Amino acid sequence: MYVAQLCARTVATIRANDEIITAAQVMRERHVGYLVVVGPARTPGAWEPVGVLTDRDIVIGVVARGIKLDTVTVGDVMTAKPIVVCELDSVDVAVREMRRIGVRRMPVVDQQGELKGVLSLDDVLDATSSELRDLAGAVRNAQRIEGTLRT
Repeated sequence: MYVAQLCARTVATIRANDEIITAAQVMRERHVGYLVVVGPARTPGAWEPVGVLTDRDIVIGVVARGIKLDTVTVGDVMTAKPIVVCELDSVDVAVREMRRIGVRRMPVVDQQGELKGVLSLDDVLDATSSELRDLAGAVRNAQRIEGTLRT
């Protein structure tokens, strides 16, 4: 299975020069804890990921340090140059990379580096649990059919 088949195509984004309070408001409005920080891509109208920002980044990096929210931009707190996964990569490759760097979400890009989505471990777990349910059903059905044939 490819990353493109699982990733969420609707991505909450923000710009590095936006205020951190704006990022928190976007997170609240969109009910997310993860924003992809974008900058213009080579293709007009397209965006490429230049960073990522989590709700935890805001709490640990700004609030817990007592920094005034109106003095901080997204670029001050974001993780710059995020590790990304290509939409044509296998989900196995993406999960190994998430495990290696210790993240639950990754921006998904196309071959030109333009943002196409976000892959989360939740997406992978949903797909995997569905596959496991189908496998368990196949086993149960095989047992039922064998039992019917042998009586």
